[in-house]
Amino acid sequence: MKEFLSWLENAVETVNSYLADWVLVILLVGVGLFYTIKTRCVQVRCFGQGMKNVFGGMKFKGEKSKGGMSSFQAVATAIAAQVGTGNIVGACGAILLGGPGAIFWMWIIAFLGMSTIYAEAVLAQKTRIVNEDGSVSGGPVYYIRTAFKGKFGKFLAGFFSVAVIICLGFVGAMVQSNSISLAVANAGGYDYEKWGWIVGIVLAVLAGIIFIGGAKRIASVTEKIVPIMAVVYLLGGLIILCFNITAVPTALWYIIKYAFAPNAIIGGSIGYALKMAISKGAQRGLFSNEAGMGSTPHAHAQANVKTAHEQGTAAMISVFIDTFVVLTMTALIVITSLYVKNPELVETADKNTMVQMAITSLFTNANVGSLVGGIFVAVCLTFFAFSTIISWNLFGRINFEYLFGKKSSVVYSCLAILFVFLGAFLGSNLVWSFNDFFNYLMVLPNVIALFALSGMVIKELKTNGKGTSAEETPNQALGENLEK
Repeated sequence: MKEFLSWLENAVETVNSYLADWVLVILLVGVGLFYTIKTRCVQVRCFGQGMKNVFGGMKFKGEKSKGGMSSFQAVATAIAAQVGTGNIVGACGAILLGGPGAIFWMWIIAFLGMSTIYAEAVLAQKTRIVNEDGSVSGGPVYYIRTAFKGKFGKFLAGFFSVAVIICLGFVGAMVQSNSISLAVANAGGYDYEKWGWIVGIVLAVLAGIIFIGGAKRIASVTEKIVPIMAVVYLLGGLIILCFNITAVPTALWYIIKYAFAPNAIIGGSIGYALKMAISKGAQRGLFSNEAGMGSTPHAHAQANVKTAHEQGTAAMISVFIDTFVVLTMTALIVITSLYVKNPELVETADKNTMVQMAITSLFTNANVGSLVGGIFVAVCLTFFAFSTIISWNLFGRINFEYLFGKKSSVVYSCLAILFVFLGAFLGSNLVWSFNDFFNYLMVLPNVIALFALSGMVIKELKTNGKGTSAEETPNQALGENLEK
């Protein structure tokens, strides 16, 4: 049995490596470039409008409605999914393998991704369905079915739904729970496999209360937890950077310099080093902001807005916050503390402990520094991972109901709670590999539909994207759904 599992793990990792290194990078970068050109840089032209749409109507208690969410709640739910362990562990992994220059390429990917997420949000709004009870059903399965009629469309939509349910709703919840348990165990100094079940019970109870409340309760939680977790992480990061303020300009220079000459810091030939910097930056960037992957459109479909363009511009801001704000903070903490001030520590660094090591290096007493760093990382990872769990649960639920009907939501919630519990003390490389595998599979039908429906996106941009504010745009009927 062990031999079979080992073979299976190697096989899945081989497929994942091929998909991540070539197929998905080409597809996701390609669709980002395509929409950046087709929309004439909507991420630049409509950036101010997006900021106004998000923060102009920001509320911690969303407006009550029979179905759907406010625009801010939808953006908060999307950010909760995007800002996860990848913003800490993923960023550190990219820096370790590709050097500080990998962050530059993550910025480029995020810039392109802002146009992709605009298209995803617009299509999610244009194809969503408002049900008889007022609830909203929407996401990639609905615009996939709009793009491709008949059996082929049904197959692609079903393929996507199964991948989302497994990746986000079940296995994804398990790996995020595992990340929380490991972070708490590292801070507390205990064996997570032996005592992690206690963390699992706490997480399962909290998650269960939120899951059973459905989309409304998830929206209510994310609109509160996202601003709190952002403030905690950014404030903590700024305090750390104050200790390293003189190293910040050098760190920014390293990001630019080693984006084009990474061999000077990671070794090897210039060709190999540049490939590593670009590929690792692209991979981590794509799977951090999730633009083009088909996850966050589920949240943007729920927004009750006047026009699809309005939510499209708001969606761009979620990618901006994820990469240019939160992930960049991680990069600056690590690069200033380790690469600039303590380069000798880089050789012993690990992506899971890099931030903790960076904080520890600021203290003369290593034990105190390790404790402070461990607590900071544990708190932030708990916020990031738990918010991701609840958002991904909503995305999985929407697809579960698409396949099995609304009455199936109770079964789905019970299974999701079980995976949250198990993840706190069970974990293996095979579980993580399967999560990556289904994550990658989500991209394929989503990107195909994005290319196929580009005309719908451009028409919406031309109609309602003339630089006017959301209040000045005409009211537009939503729900150009499958039935039309």
